[in-house]
Amino acid sequence: MKIKNQKDFFAGLMFMGIGVAFALGATKYQLGTGARMGPGYFPLLLGILLAVIGTVIVFNAATVQAPDGHQIGKWAWRPLFFILAANFAFGILLGGLHLRIPREGLPDLINVKIPAMGLIIGIYALTFISSLAGKEFNVKGVFILSTVLAIGSYMVFIWALKLQFPVWPSFITG
Repeated sequence: MKIKNQKDFFAGLMFMGIGVAFALGATKYQLGTGARMGPGYFPLLLGILLAVIGTVIVFNAATVQAPDGHQIGKWAWRPLFFILAANFAFGILLGGLHLRIPREGLPDLINVKIPAMGLIIGIYALTFISSLAGKEFNVKGVFILSTVLAIGSYMVFIWALKLQFPVWPSFITG
């Protein structure tokens, strides 16, 4: 089989994979019926719909010739690394990390404990690290963006939705 449009082909595969994953994950919840939907009913339908859309896109990419084949270029490793690192850092700073791998009869092989630093510091770290993915870096602009995101996140998640997670590090709040 010759792929006639590489970008659409791989985008369709991505849709199919995500759709199947959502549909399989939804089956772990109660599905219910059309009249009395359970918590897994809507994600199951969305997953199936996404997989069907992905199948149609893959079929079209395999049968309809694009003018230049829409070749996929090289992977953008730098943005990929910094975006993933920013999300890992945000998760660790928001909730903390305690990683311990014990060895029998010996000191621990790995014993790392990072306390939860809270939402505000997590957002600043997320914004600064993810901004390194671009070709330009402006400290003042990133700081302003971080501040706006931190204030907006506080207002939405803490003040309006009243979600319970640490906003500041415990050594500040006590």
